[in-house]
Amino acid sequence: MSDNKASMTAGGKTIEMPVSSGTIGPDVIDIRKLYAQTGMFTYDPGFTSTASCDSAITYIDGDEGVLLHRGYPIGQLAEHSSFMEVSYLLLNGELPSSQELADFSRTITRHTMLHEQLATFYRGFRRDAHPMAIMCGVVGALSAFYHDSTDIADPTHRKISSHRLIAKMPTIAAMAYKYSVGQPFVYPDNKLSYTGNFLKMTFGVPAEEYEVIPAVEKAMDRIFTLHADHEQNASTSTVRLAGSSGANPFACIAAGIACLWGPAHGGANEAALNMLKEIGTPDRIQHYIDRAKDKNDPFRLMGFGHRVYKNYDPRATVMQSTVREVFAALNVQDPLFETALRLEEIALSDPYFAEKKLFPNVDFYSGIILSAIGFPTTMFTVLFALARTVGWVAQWNEMISDPGQKIGRPRQLYTGPTSRDYVPLSER
Repeated sequence: MSDNKASMTAGGKTIEMPVSSGTIGPDVIDIRKLYAQTGMFTYDPGFTSTASCDSAITYIDGDEGVLLHRGYPIGQLAEHSSFMEVSYLLLNGELPSSQELADFSRTITRHTMLHEQLATFYRGFRRDAHPMAIMCGVVGALSAFYHDSTDIADPTHRKISSHRLIAKMPTIAAMAYKYSVGQPFVYPDNKLSYTGNFLKMTFGVPAEEYEVIPAVEKAMDRIFTLHADHEQNASTSTVRLAGSSGANPFACIAAGIACLWGPAHGGANEAALNMLKEIGTPDRIQHYIDRAKDKNDPFRLMGFGHRVYKNYDPRATVMQSTVREVFAALNVQDPLFETALRLEEIALSDPYFAEKKLFPNVDFYSGIILSAIGFPTTMFTVLFALARTVGWVAQWNEMISDPGQKIGRPRQLYTGPTSRDYVPLSER
């Protein structure tokens, strides 16, 4: 808390409110006593100007295109680190030593198996069920199978449940995919890395050996890293809000998955891929550019612009080079990639998009990569949830450990009828 104060005049009365400063980023005005002092609430749909908590995990400067995890730039982490290392960082606050990373990875590996009765649970879904629907249901059901780690007041329980969620999410995601295509489940292989194991469980079959392609493994690990956490977005805020009631961690993460399922949040890479398919070839780009600039045309460029970033998405730079590596390793000749590169080039050179700060975001490239690897579009958001689980878990742990946290209870601006008397049915 700084010594600065903000003043406000309301109802003929001037009040002073404390101003708090973080280590980096905008100061915040503490309005917790505003209602008591003025009888008024603030009005902020979408919470675009409201800090709902204090956090030491992730920092974003959208104007400058900055994303930091515990102070480390996302570009450096994606280039030099691994998803397991970033997971340790998000959970514990510091990068691990070699021994700490080995111990953490070993712990996660020991938790990758799912309770065998969950296989029966999967078979209760229709064959054409969306993988995200399956993931919501299965993660929510984990508390029925692992109720020995749901005491949120016990730090040991919180640690075990956190490790279980991170470890089991690839298994849950892979089984959702296998169920949707009618193939048998593939058990985890503890000899493989976190990402390599997921690829084998997803694309391997019992009838033959599965060989993990290093470039694909690296690309998936990088995608997981780039999606690990993103500050107080809709799904993370949902996890925190659910957790503020004292709900068990499995229920909280299931709530986050449900929120992520929305196309405005987790479905953007699928929308971007579908848009590129609609455009087809580079010679058709200008037509769609013109449509995007026409305010009377509902068409918009998917994968451009971001709710937070008003500059180039720092994750998109890493994704662009990753696309090339994957296509080279798989010997893929995909016109969608050339269309994507040409679209990016044209859009960035057009003053219209520059003025509106519509730059390519991470979703613009990730859908192309996932499609090249072999994932159907229905799995895109599932992969997002898999990666984001570590961020959700870290944020949930931070919230539960905060002695000042309270149950979430947003206020409202009521616009309905005022008090009126009940009219008997016979008189209506």
